[in-house]
Amino acid sequence: MQKLSEILPRLIGVALLLAALGFAATKAPDRELESLVGRWALPPSEFLDLNGQLLHIRDVGPREDPTPLLLLHGTASSLHTWQGWIDGLQKAGEARRIITLDLPGFGLTGPQVDGDYSNAAYLRLIEALLKRLGLQQVVLAGNSFGGELAWEFAAAHPDQVKALVLVDAAGYALAPDAVPLGFRLARLPLLGLLGDFLLPRSLVERSLQSVYGEPSHVSAELVDRYFELTLRSGNRQALRERMAQMQPGAHADQLRQLRLPALILWGEKDRLIPPSFAQNFARDIPGSRLVILPDLGHVPQEEDPSASLAPVLNFLHTLKP
Repeated sequence: MQKLSEILPRLIGVALLLAALGFAATKAPDRELESLVGRWALPPSEFLDLNGQLLHIRDVGPREDPTPLLLLHGTASSLHTWQGWIDGLQKAGEARRIITLDLPGFGLTGPQVDGDYSNAAYLRLIEALLKRLGLQQVVLAGNSFGGELAWEFAAAHPDQVKALVLVDAAGYALAPDAVPLGFRLARLPLLGLLGDFLLPRSLVERSLQSVYGEPSHVSAELVDRYFELTLRSGNRQALRERMAQMQPGAHADQLRQLRLPALILWGEKDRLIPPSFAQNFARDIPGSRLVILPDLGHVPQEEDPSASLAPVLNFLHTLKP
């Protein structure tokens, strides 16, 4: 019978080999912007230098629209999340100007030039963007973190926001039922740092499935998009920094100050920000309308663009010119 001293080096060797194979299988180096543009920045995408910050934006529709729609995505997402709504608005014959962008730290925009991922920094960027585009007033819509920015901007700049559409919006302190695994790992110092070098595609897939009402709706192409855009140089570090600078619920008292038309959309199966929070928004924003979307999760505009857009179309038609 072999002695442990003889077997141990072999076991260590096998363990090291398995670790090396695992590292090789999940190693995911940063990808430079130029390598991603060909697939994820097709026309009408453009890149705007806004006070030194590169912004990936799409600006479609008639320039004479007096109140364009500005759509803000959530954490770790991109402007692509709104494409179903844009297509649906155009098919419905809505002559609307629609502006989407990759917020700094996400998508092709990449990291903030100054490393500031506070809500205040994002609000300053939105203000600068409206000034740059010459927009006096917009209908502002946002999903998740983008929804939080939307209502905070409306509270700070009431004259610039005609109406709000909040889609499974953030803003209250909460203990989510199912935080995506990728977000949880980004909060852990050591694993977060390892995430700068390793990113299993399966982790992205599981994270997406956790925010969809029906996990089978997550397609391979969708996983590709989130996976590749997460690899954009600087985005993983930006996600860690954004997580560290978050202050959930810090400004929720501002919601009661809002005095504008507001539509609150919520996926019935949202496990990240449960529908009970939709009731809080409906309570705190005077005169707001609440629509619960059956069978959908945290990103209804992406999971079922048609069903989630229908109440938005009705809402837009009620707004006075």
